[in-house]
Amino acid sequence: MTTVFIADDQAMVRQGFGALLAAQTDISVIGDAPDGVTAVAEVRRLRPDVVLMDVRMPRMDGLAATRALLGSGSGHQPKVLMLTTFDIDDYVYEALRAGASGFMLKDAPADELVRAVRVVAAGEALLAPSVTRRLIAEVTGRRPASAAADASLTTLTAREREVLDHIAAGESNAEIAAALFVAEQTVKTHVGKVLAKLGLRDRAQAVVFAYENGVR
Repeated sequence: MTTVFIADDQAMVRQGFGALLAAQTDISVIGDAPDGVTAVAEVRRLRPDVVLMDVRMPRMDGLAATRALLGSGSGHQPKVLMLTTFDIDDYVYEALRAGASGFMLKDAPADELVRAVRVVAAGEALLAPSVTRRLIAEVTGRRPASAAADASLTTLTAREREVLDHIAAGESNAEIAAALFVAEQTVKTHVGKVLAKLGLRDRAQAVVFAYENGVR
């Protein structure tokens, strides 16, 4: 059973998402909050698996709340899925850097929300191709032309570097396996090693890392 917490300043959104997710046999909604301060306190108390986090909230926005929950020494660290009315903006970019596992639009179809929770709970990142393209533009626009690549890149093998390149393109394990002509389990192993060597939480951070360091 995947436990979920919903943080959004609109009661209708909290109730609607809550009812939709609670209707699933493998998902349990264990709480909600109308602002970031309350969300951080309740998430620390309830320790959900996944937090649906609105980007813009009173008292503390979703970015600050994500940093508080996923910062070093913060104890229990849930998977955070950002909710936004925008395709991507500075808030979402910074949230991904802070450790959020992805984001989705609030007006997405109901089945996409359910799928998103399951994907994030399973440890995958949720970055749709269209979102990845905009994220790429955002990140590369911020990277100085002379920026030096992170030294940890040198710890990757040639194959792991290749896998990172495919991750940065927003490809799934199955798509990477097909492109490299290897088994999907082999890809999962490579992805795990890439994240461990680079000190990253998940694929969302891997995408940001790759573009910040000129991998693509």
